[in-house]
Amino acid sequence: MNVKAVLLDEDAIRRALTRIAHEIIERNKGIENCVLVGIKTRGIYLAQRLAERIEQIEGQSIGVGSLDITMYRDDLTKNTEAGEPEVIGSDITVPITDKKVILVDDVLYTGRTVRAGLDALMDIGRPSSIQLAVLVDRGHRELPIRADYVGKNIPTSAHENIVVQLREVDTMDTVKIHEN
Repeated sequence: MNVKAVLLDEDAIRRALTRIAHEIIERNKGIENCVLVGIKTRGIYLAQRLAERIEQIEGQSIGVGSLDITMYRDDLTKNTEAGEPEVIGSDITVPITDKKVILVDDVLYTGRTVRAGLDALMDIGRPSSIQLAVLVDRGHRELPIRADYVGKNIPTSAHENIVVQLREVDTMDTVKIHEN
């Protein structure tokens, strides 16, 4: 794959997350009864960064959890042909029942990952509401899912890929578009 363009650099990612943090606070009239839940892998790091910004703004912390959706994916049999799926496990230590859960992921594409996340959340508890925050929305939805908070909308073609790199995993912060 060839890098077609760098869409977001470290500063642009930081600004997008700061804006999303402000939008979460505004929409929910503060952070009371709110919990951030990141979809593994990169969603959890984005959720942690959002929590840091929210704490800086509000002066109080917000609960953060991580969600492993491996066993909820509808393409599990297709993905396991090469071997058994790796289940990392969810880590949500704060209760989500009757809470406003903000599900966090890096890229919204077909909507299937988010659907799996919704199923996994409902097996853990029954939130009063679920909102979706994504760093990048690239379009091409297959399911009727839309994000409540978007860092950047990036229209793509089917033969392009969005690659999000975060320093916690990839040693750098960048969002690139690759062409097959």
